[in-house]
Amino acid sequence: MLGQMMNMPLMISSLIRHADNYHGDTEIVSRLPEGGIHRYTYHDAHRRSRQLANALNALGIKRGARIGTLAWNTHRHFEIYFGVSGIGAVCHTINPRLFPEQIAYIVNHAEDEYIFFDITFAALVEALAPQCPRVKGWVALCGRSHLPKTDKIPNLLAYDELVDAHSDAYEWPEFDENTASSLCYTSGTTGNPKGVLYSHRSTLLHAFASALPDGLNLSARDSVLPVVPMFHVNAWGLPYAVALTGAKFVMPGAGLDGASLCELFEQEKVTVSAGVPTIWLGLLQHLQANKLRLSTVKSLIIGGSAAPPAMIRAFDEQYGITVLHAWGMTEMSPLGTVNTYKHKHLALPAAEKDKIRVKQGRPLYGVDMKIVDGDGKPLPHDGKAFGDLLVRGPWITSTYFKSTDSPLADDWFPTGDVATIDADGYMQITDRSKDVIKSGGEWISSIDIENLAIAHPAVMEAAVIGVAHPKWDERPLLLVIKKKDMQVTREEMLAFMRGKIAKWWMPDDVVFVDSLPHTATGKLLKTKLRDEYQGYQLPSA
Repeated sequence: MLGQMMNMPLMISSLIRHADNYHGDTEIVSRLPEGGIHRYTYHDAHRRSRQLANALNALGIKRGARIGTLAWNTHRHFEIYFGVSGIGAVCHTINPRLFPEQIAYIVNHAEDEYIFFDITFAALVEALAPQCPRVKGWVALCGRSHLPKTDKIPNLLAYDELVDAHSDAYEWPEFDENTASSLCYTSGTTGNPKGVLYSHRSTLLHAFASALPDGLNLSARDSVLPVVPMFHVNAWGLPYAVALTGAKFVMPGAGLDGASLCELFEQEKVTVSAGVPTIWLGLLQHLQANKLRLSTVKSLIIGGSAAPPAMIRAFDEQYGITVLHAWGMTEMSPLGTVNTYKHKHLALPAAEKDKIRVKQGRPLYGVDMKIVDGDGKPLPHDGKAFGDLLVRGPWITSTYFKSTDSPLADDWFPTGDVATIDADGYMQITDRSKDVIKSGGEWISSIDIENLAIAHPAVMEAAVIGVAHPKWDERPLLLVIKKKDMQVTREEMLAFMRGKIAKWWMPDDVVFVDSLPHTATGKLLKTKLRDEYQGYQLPSA
């Protein structure tokens, strides 16, 4: 016997229609690449998305066609999210921070028919265009007056002119909710990037779960500013979640420095923001150096890589801002866990709470996870055993775009992370499986050592890699960037760490560096560090 409920497919277009119908006068604010601040409402965004839908149809875009973007967080990019997916095409957000050769590969592999780009990427597009012969046209996200003056970009169009030429009379079509809606490529450190193809169904389920109180806790009372770019896993799903909840949406464009963010936070009364640790480290330093405070921000969502405990404490104790530690992957749409307390934790002493909040958090409903040993056997959720982390759920990929080889292991997706899970379900990443240090047959967590090193007041950033050792196979090497105008020696660094981690986890040496390499999404690029220090001689060797 089947239920007798209405069979209404989960459509991305329903999100912007809902936002228009019930939050139509709520503001959407964005800093423009061409300068200035743009303001309009959900009602306006919905109207412009419908105009874009008509424009795309006029260009001959069919269902399933891929439309690429090379763009910052702006109102125009927001319109593309809904206009492209709404007609049944695929919104393909491309990370402009990747190497040009990788971007060209991605565009060609996806078979993008049109690319929409911010004018700040005009030089990049000039270099890409000859390498991407299948692209029918390039659309600059601006008006005619700001159109790049170039003859190197074929079939160049101005976005505002394209949209304004069409009516907003458009009815969003309904189709199978499993239809592809958007495409993101991983920014892997080895090999070509892989495409992850999301559906309308997976996107809406992810939006519902992420907005929950134990998720990102979003509502119509919030003003949300995603620092995480809309070209990085759909800004962690926030453009969909704000439309779902009717929250005010503030987009920073390319202004991601501490001063620019502070200005927008205060001006737009931002309550929730999201980004990677390097962004928040820069903001924290700006606040401290200029003796500033954020008057409305209540929570910062930190993901992409592990947030240093010292930074979490600083935001809490110095500024009264709650850090929501989160974890996920491109293959997971991306949210998998968010760290919030349970009722029984509220009365715990601060030191006990600290032990909880440095973890990556508990799974959202819809995500299931387990840890296994090297033979694939499940390990206990006791907070001590750590092994390879596997996940499954309705917004987790089953295979990569254009691939016939499934990455799944017995219907579970192997994340490549090594983790623990405690009895309350809190997961903590101890390392990437490729970054874990194997010393004398035992595993050492590079992340734990990095977090301890960053707690030193003179340390701005730290990385730990395994270096070859004749007796122990590998030993940890600590690489440190010192804060400006602050000093610390190798001996002082080791003395600070001594007694706070297991003796055999102690780094065998400390090297002070001016910079550390990062991936296009802000993660430490340890493959490059391992290559650079491949022949490094440890004192103990």
